[in-house]
Order: sequence, then C-alpha cells, then structure tokens
Amino acid sequence: MDKDEVFNKIADLVADQFDVDRSKITGDLNFKNDLDADSIDFVEFVLDMEDTFNAEISDEDAEKLNTINEAVDFVMAHQK
Repeated sequence: MDKDEVFNKIADLVADQFDVDRSKITGDLNFKNDLDADSIDFVEFVLDMEDTFNAEISDEDAEKLNTINEAVDFVMAHQK
C-alpha cells in the first residue's frame, strides 16, 4: 500500500469518527487541537486504525500520533 492509499484510508476513518468534512482533512490536522479529540475518541480511532491496517499499535506508539501525517508515517513504517 502506498502513502496516498494509507492517507486516504486514515482520512476516511477521521471523517467518520470525528464527523469532519473529508475534503477538509489534511496531513497537518492535529487530533487533539483541531478535532478536540478526547482520550476515548482517540482510543476508538486507534482501534479503528488497527482493524483497518491489521496492525497492533501500542499505547506508547499511539501517544506519539498527533497528526494525520504522523499516523500515516506510523502505518507506512509498520506495514507487513
């Protein structure tokens, strides 16, 4: 899966989870600052990412995911 595909899948998850217009989602979008994601929202998002990409994301790694680009980079680095 290439970076654009990963970005699009994550952007779709964000649009669904946080009720955001898909066209307004950019790589710099910050989960906490721009989406006002609380810890429960973010945990649900991480679980959706794990399901979508068939990957395991540790709590320690999840804490480092602040933006869409960071989430994309994580998935790219941990693809099987």
